[in-house]
Amino acid sequence: MNIGIIGTGSIIEAFLDALQHISSASCTAILSRKQATAEPLAQQYGIPRIHTVFDELLQDPAVDWIYIASPNSLHFDYALQALQHGKHVICEKPFTSTTRELQILIRTAREQKLFLFEAITNIHLPNYQWIKQNIDRLGPIRLIQCNYSQYSRKYDELLRGGMPNVFNPAFSGGALMDINIYNLHLVMNLFGAPREVSYTANKHSGGIDTSGVLVLTYDGFIGECVGAKDTYGMNFVLIQGENGYFHIEHGANGCRRILIHTNDQQTEYNEQTIDNSLYYELAAFEEIARSGDYARCDELLDHSYAVMQTLEAARRDAGIVFTADHEDNRLISF
Repeated sequence: MNIGIIGTGSIIEAFLDALQHISSASCTAILSRKQATAEPLAQQYGIPRIHTVFDELLQDPAVDWIYIASPNSLHFDYALQALQHGKHVICEKPFTSTTRELQILIRTAREQKLFLFEAITNIHLPNYQWIKQNIDRLGPIRLIQCNYSQYSRKYDELLRGGMPNVFNPAFSGGALMDINIYNLHLVMNLFGAPREVSYTANKHSGGIDTSGVLVLTYDGFIGECVGAKDTYGMNFVLIQGENGYFHIEHGANGCRRILIHTNDQQTEYNEQTIDNSLYYELAAFEEIARSGDYARCDELLDHSYAVMQTLEAARRDAGIVFTADHEDNRLISF
């Protein structure tokens, strides 16, 4: 995997750190609007080429994968062009702004026989995989409670009258897309799509959600997903069944440790030896690509598409409108 990177934000350094643990993968180029912005990363991680024009990255013969960590609203255009130029794609969450955009990406990747992955860390973590394999120990599930709250320094800028990307409808921002998405991936990867979706949000005057409660109704149980960028909170997941419950400490994004409460006993499980959670998703993607396992790639894409449908339903319920929603008509020709 010879990877070209789009972006220079904090997630990029975590990605590059994780990449050091994947012997068959390397970063061969980085794209930044300004050469000076990318130079420190290039020097630190030994990246041989810096591009300041996207077309140069697309034409780079030393790049066969592109990792996209741009603002949410740009994911679709970058990913589509990368696929059209024969590049495999790893795209940060949320995959796209709308389901229509994701439909086009999935169809293009399958037509071109290319790998396309959403970089959502938690469903690839060893502790999460243990939960999937042992969920039946809880008996019939009745309630799921998730809280992932992380006060954003960008929220201060919003309160001062600014409009940072992460809280801007033009950039497909908000708490649901940025942070509650981890809760949603965790629940839906375990139980599939809910029967009903409702989202009650604290909304800024600019129209974006700064925090909110997402309720997923299944046959026989309810999932409650809280995501906040305007407050701190106690981050956790509780999966409650008639025989006991799993307590995932520190929230859905990291699955740091699992406390298992069954039969009036408590045990614990933690098999994650690498703190950087991006390593585990990269290892999963590398294995899928190396083995040519397009069936597994398709499974992950189907899951991501179901999550995007749920995100869109939640936004409709809360009246959260992105600029991309108005632009979907331009995609009909694809």
